[in-house]
Amino acid sequence: MSVSEGDKNGRKTDRYARTRERIIEAASLSINELGVKGMTFADVGQRVDLNTTSLTYYFKRKELLAEAAFERSMNQIESAVRQAGREPDTRSRVSAYLRLTLEEWARVRRREEQPVARLSDIRAMEQPILGRLAERWTGLFRELRETLFGLVNSADEHALRTARAAVLVENVFWLPAWLNAYSTTDFPRVHRRLLEIFDKGLAPENATWRPLDLNVDDGEDDVGAEAFLRAATRLINDLGYRGASVERIAATLQVTKGSFYHHLEAKDDLVVECFERSYDRVSRVQAAAIAAGEDAWGALTSATALLIDRQFFSDFPLLRTTALQALPPDVRRHRVIERSDRMARRFAGIIADGVSEGSIRAVDPMIASQVLMSTINNAYDLRRWAERLGQGAAGRYYGSTVLYGFFRPPPA
Repeated sequence: MSVSEGDKNGRKTDRYARTRERIIEAASLSINELGVKGMTFADVGQRVDLNTTSLTYYFKRKELLAEAAFERSMNQIESAVRQAGREPDTRSRVSAYLRLTLEEWARVRRREEQPVARLSDIRAMEQPILGRLAERWTGLFRELRETLFGLVNSADEHALRTARAAVLVENVFWLPAWLNAYSTTDFPRVHRRLLEIFDKGLAPENATWRPLDLNVDDGEDDVGAEAFLRAATRLINDLGYRGASVERIAATLQVTKGSFYHHLEAKDDLVVECFERSYDRVSRVQAAAIAAGEDAWGALTSATALLIDRQFFSDFPLLRTTALQALPPDVRRHRVIERSDRMARRFAGIIADGVSEGSIRAVDPMIASQVLMSTINNAYDLRRWAERLGQGAAGRYYGSTVLYGFFRPPPA
């Protein structure tokens, strides 16, 4: 082969790689906006000015393109974890990981790079791709836990560090839901306030873990509607918004699709109803905790403990807030997001009251409330972890990640 032919082949390879990367970036945007089930070759092609035939030159099927987009997301996490791992101690490594993530979002905001695909939509993938991605994520999570938090010598320490790593990961995933309220020039302050919460938690020195046994009425009288909401909530939590089809929901209840539409006009209506139901249930718990607690710390621990317990052990968990990110924009923008923010603001109010009276550490109430909401929602994914620990220990260990921080011992 001549030198000129080698140069030509090299340029062709570079052009192929650049185009392939552009396609993956476009697919990531499509997944974030439409969900992995809503992403199509036609939509991706429009974003990069290529027809469907041209796209198949790079990816034979859209599922393989989605897999590449999710792999890109995990590659970026892996890179940040390994960079953070160069720091000398655990606090510094967690701080570096948060800083690198916020720097990434600042670059996205400045349009210097494209956002990666949200990994929550992996749930909607089918086998064998789902298996490959799940295996990759399991290995990556283990690497993150061991790199940032260190190796362990006991089962209790392993359980605690798993919870801490899971809470950190989920809060990083949830950043896009509230970070737009802050200018990029405020990101260094956001970093400091987040690290402050993960470092020392919300509990002042010598604060005890004594959640009250709240008697909260779920307040649902329509048994038929309740069954649909229970089944749909579990499926959406397990498979994501796009993965939980009407057919799957109906099959779970062993009813026809017609029975579904007897209760609701469309699946978007169902997701909104699931969220409204979750909102009402959280609101009842918050109100009961405020009424029963002697101070804000008592109210916060009581509400947090009960909501975590429901995510771990109830057959009717709360709808995970990550499901909201895949809702169509016209549905997501209105009452769903408004009510989600209202839940967080009520927690922020409890925290602010506690800071004022001295029962809660001085933290940023709005940021702390988003961390708490994300942590409660993520508990659903640790159900098997919680079953191994048992009801009492699981709640204490998991709740300690935010209430006592990553670097203080959990409450007895």
